[in-house]
Amino acid sequence: MERGMRGMKNLVVGILAHVDAGKTTLSESMLYLSGSIRKLGRVDHQDAFLDTYDLERSRGITIFSKQAVFSLKDCRITLLDTPGHVDFCAEMERTLQVLDYAILVISGADGVQGHTQTLWRLLQRYKIPVFLFVNKMDQDGTDREKLMEELKRKLDEGCVDFSQETEEWMEELAMCDERLLEEYLENGRLPVKEIPGLVKNRQVFPCYFGSALKLDGVREFLEGLEKYTAASSYPEVFGAKVYKIARDGSRLTYLKVTGGCLRVKMPLTNRKEGQEHSEQRWEEKVDQIRIYSGAKYETVPEACAGMVCAVTGLNHTYPGQGLGAEVDSGPPMLQSVLNYQIILPPDCDPYQTLGKLRELEEEDPQLHLVWNEKLGEIHAQVMGRVQIEILKSLIWDRYKIPVEFGVGNIVYKETIENTVEGVGHFEPLRHYAEVHLLLEPQERGSGLVFSTSCSEDELDRNWQRLVLTHLAEKEHLGVLTGSPVTDMKITLIGGRAHAKHTEGGDFRQATYRAVRQGLRKAKSVLLEPYYEFRLEIPTENVGRALSDIQRMNGSFQPPVTEEDMTLLTGEAPVSAMRDYQTEVVSYTKGRGRLFCALSGYQPCQEQDEIVGEIGYDPESDLENPTSSVFCAHGAGFVVPWNQVEEYMHVESIWEEAKQERPDVAAQVYSVPAYEDRKSFEQEEKELREIFERTYGSAKRPKEVLSGRVTRTYSERPIRRHRMVPEKEYLLVDGYNIIFAWEDLKELAEVNIDGARTKLMDILCNYQGYKKCVLILVFDAYKVEGHECEVTDYHNIHVVYTKEAETADQYIEKVVHEIGRKYQVTVATSDGLEQVIIRGQGASLLSARELREEISLVNEQIRQECDQRRQRGKNYLFDHLSEELVDYMEEVRLGKKEIE
Repeated sequence: MERGMRGMKNLVVGILAHVDAGKTTLSESMLYLSGSIRKLGRVDHQDAFLDTYDLERSRGITIFSKQAVFSLKDCRITLLDTPGHVDFCAEMERTLQVLDYAILVISGADGVQGHTQTLWRLLQRYKIPVFLFVNKMDQDGTDREKLMEELKRKLDEGCVDFSQETEEWMEELAMCDERLLEEYLENGRLPVKEIPGLVKNRQVFPCYFGSALKLDGVREFLEGLEKYTAASSYPEVFGAKVYKIARDGSRLTYLKVTGGCLRVKMPLTNRKEGQEHSEQRWEEKVDQIRIYSGAKYETVPEACAGMVCAVTGLNHTYPGQGLGAEVDSGPPMLQSVLNYQIILPPDCDPYQTLGKLRELEEEDPQLHLVWNEKLGEIHAQVMGRVQIEILKSLIWDRYKIPVEFGVGNIVYKETIENTVEGVGHFEPLRHYAEVHLLLEPQERGSGLVFSTSCSEDELDRNWQRLVLTHLAEKEHLGVLTGSPVTDMKITLIGGRAHAKHTEGGDFRQATYRAVRQGLRKAKSVLLEPYYEFRLEIPTENVGRALSDIQRMNGSFQPPVTEEDMTLLTGEAPVSAMRDYQTEVVSYTKGRGRLFCALSGYQPCQEQDEIVGEIGYDPESDLENPTSSVFCAHGAGFVVPWNQVEEYMHVESIWEEAKQERPDVAAQVYSVPAYEDRKSFEQEEKELREIFERTYGSAKRPKEVLSGRVTRTYSERPIRRHRMVPEKEYLLVDGYNIIFAWEDLKELAEVNIDGARTKLMDILCNYQGYKKCVLILVFDAYKVEGHECEVTDYHNIHVVYTKEAETADQYIEKVVHEIGRKYQVTVATSDGLEQVIIRGQGASLLSARELREEISLVNEQIRQECDQRRQRGKNYLFDHLSEELVDYMEEVRLGKKEIE
């Protein structure tokens, strides 16, 4: 089987849709027309090929993702059918991790619905090329042109009707790429071989129209799928991505091979290169490799790169895990928002039941079971009521346990408003680890981001990787309600290990405690989930609906009325809207429809009341301690979170920044991680070009060229042996100074160019007296396509940074480049930049200190001019009146303009 497929284009294609758009019907039609099945099944007849579970057939919905294999000429397609109901969207999102292409099915009768846009955002996030099939075009009222306009408006301008290959179609395709547009204008045609590249790069989204139930337009769609797709390239080294766990008597690990080949009896492990201190390692062999198509499968000896298969023999895998060279996936975008107690029969042992339910959690990680030790209760986080009903049926079918679900509660989350340093220390007898973390708030929906900016001289790279592993392996809880934390960047900025006594578990304890201690110090914010809703109601009920939405603390767009129906869209808290469907049906007498999709988390408007109701005490949560453990006289002792800094062995670099700039804690700073920046060699090349263009060729110390940039964080500046400086450099963070000086700040609010020019004039005067090399740096990182620009303004150098590079980053690179050879001073009031610059050995001037020094220089200039006039020297000013001398002096100092 594999040998025959090696010359074929091997694609993994997922099919997605809003519920009832006809997704499963289209899957059946594609399999039937490709010859994979002989009979065309139907959902309403409960004989669809891919509805393999009785629950799916009885309810007429897809619950679990399934696969089928079919061929189109020289193209072999593995089709993954995903759930359409919003309650099972987590199952759908896991499947996206392994797709080469996606088919998005849209109902021609309903158009782009709320959940359709959620699916589109997911496809954008995972960067998956998309084909669109607009279904149910046989129904009355469907209009192809209006639907195309809606697709372009609500999804992407790159949506193009591929059902008619006309000259107008060619023009529309050419407009999606400048190079192809030039070729089209020159030759009057567009090479067909270029189209798959446009689709692969998500520049074009082919759209087809038809009726899957009547096989109308499906054959043309299959031809387009074969013609306008391109095979993916894979590395030779083995890699695989796990996307699903299931059971059929044995445990099945569904995965896609993303490199090399997977063979029967091949050993697999979770150990990655460089994770020498990683714990809970496992190594297991593959027993069987199965290729499923519907409910049936065939076993194969190997699976090559690009193939999807199910593997037996692995007992420790989980969805999202990367095997071999493949990395783990990040957290999912769609998460459960409701929490329910699972009520067990009186004679049922909760501990044994919890062990059984963990199998279901493996298959659906978003189920997220929580054991409440105090109450002896099992809680489950789910997406909605339909999922609850399915879970009850599954638990009964598999374990014969008749469970019920209690009243649901909202799954809250927590984040922080300000930047803090969290510290954790774990030092019982013969153990040692200390961790310093910087906790920074991030934008809504960003999740948790982990990075390191710690010097390897302070903490070995292996220990740093272990800290990052421990940060990612656990769901960290907030201190308001014990809810999971999110929307934060956690950066390792310091730590210490012991050469003899440190073990991997020590850093786990220190890391967990550092997170919790930082959360106790920060100003925490409670977040609640919001629905993005689409409400279709009779026009006479609009007043009632708007009143309800306002009562829910929701927001809405202006109503859109068509004939006797009105459409309302907006956002509202899940807590208020989750049971609103029943009300809508009641007051509209069955004519209204409500569609909801999770839009994300926003600050809770009733935070104090919710926190009080939950009554969480962070100091009583022994599983998530905020304290640290130290050792004295051969015994360990516990230090409360608010006293930990007094005992720490590594001094706080963040506290120093706050002392120098008291308002630093109220600001949000970003510590750039080395991994997120360009390679050292590329930075060196850019620096060399800039400096040679500006100052000419300069020889640099060998150590600058030979080593890798290591960000050093230390409370005290690193003192280096310096050569006698040939020049003195002053680097000025332009916008930082402008917005720190009141007169320039007021001018910038009216005319930013005027503020820049005035600052440049002031610095020109200053440079003329100090005779230093003065480099003024302005941010241009938000200017699309901007290249780094270095210009001369009189006697100073002015730099406008390139796109995606801040003034901070440019200054740091320059200091690193010349700080070892010359005396360098940086003028900025950015607290973290000051810390980093000190680590490079440069001197610092705050905005206030620079202003004072400039004032002092101006006064010295004035005094010297007065002295020269009094001595009667033959200067230019001697021939001018005193009034004119004063006027010229003010012009030179930038206080007046020449009239």
